[in-house]
Amino acid sequence: MADRKVPKRMFPRAKEDAAVAKTATATPQTVDASYKLAFQDTDFLLRDDLRPVRFQLELMKAELMLEEANIGSTFVFYGSARIPERTKAEALVAAAGTDRQRLIAERQLVKSRYYDEARKLARISSQCGLDQDGKRQFVVCSGGGPSIMEAANRGAADVGQESIGLNIVLPFEQTPNAFVTPHLSFHFHYFALRKMHFLLRARAVAAFPGGFGTFDELFELLTLVQTGKMAQLPIFLFGREFWERVVNFDALVEEGVIAQHDLNLFRFVETAEEAWDKLNHYYATRDRVHLHRDPPPKAA
Repeated sequence: MADRKVPKRMFPRAKEDAAVAKTATATPQTVDASYKLAFQDTDFLLRDDLRPVRFQLELMKAELMLEEANIGSTFVFYGSARIPERTKAEALVAAAGTDRQRLIAERQLVKSRYYDEARKLARISSQCGLDQDGKRQFVVCSGGGPSIMEAANRGAADVGQESIGLNIVLPFEQTPNAFVTPHLSFHFHYFALRKMHFLLRARAVAAFPGGFGTFDELFELLTLVQTGKMAQLPIFLFGREFWERVVNFDALVEEGVIAQHDLNLFRFVETAEEAWDKLNHYYATRDRVHLHRDPPPKAA
């Protein structure tokens, strides 16, 4: 048998059949939509009945491509699409036409430092290197948009490393920022599948000041960890002053809707270096030290 060539496949690939289908002679039957191969029929794939299939496709496409890119884990960056880098924030202050516009612009200017911290943290994370299995670890992953997301992808590009962007179809145009690695730039229709891909490979998450989208992503993550649906991991909230101003975490404890030890699911940080140091400490001690500093209450 050594000198015999046994074929690897007995059936043509779908791509080959699709090419043959395009050459069919035009007849009333072949030009009708019913004759299209199912996987080439866009109208068919977009039917409401095919939603479960589209769910699967959105899950599989990014999963397969990230696996092929040899990505073992990610460092996920959440944050506002409205916090610009300092020079642009200064321009917003200068352009403010009313007292309220100036107040908001000045607050954005103060928060513009988080653009720099996100960029710096992404630089650090992107230089983590390969593990013993040759997998890339702590690859930067953002929502692919502007501002804080741009800063994350930009930080990776600063050190010549690839990064991921997970964009979402919105009623208004959202183009991936210029620093996302093109073959790691994904586009989602379903928020649920996008959020799933944020967390499937996440081994650390940095949440910078943000609005509804950031809150949605952060609190879903905290719920998954709190309920044990997801393993614990380092979760960093950048900017204690911002987070404690917009969310009264202590009041949630006082109202009895979360436990005191739930506040230990995340850590406040101010700088990229602080976050990276805490990440290293966590993974150096995670087998010996529980993340919670306060033990959960014993059952009655």
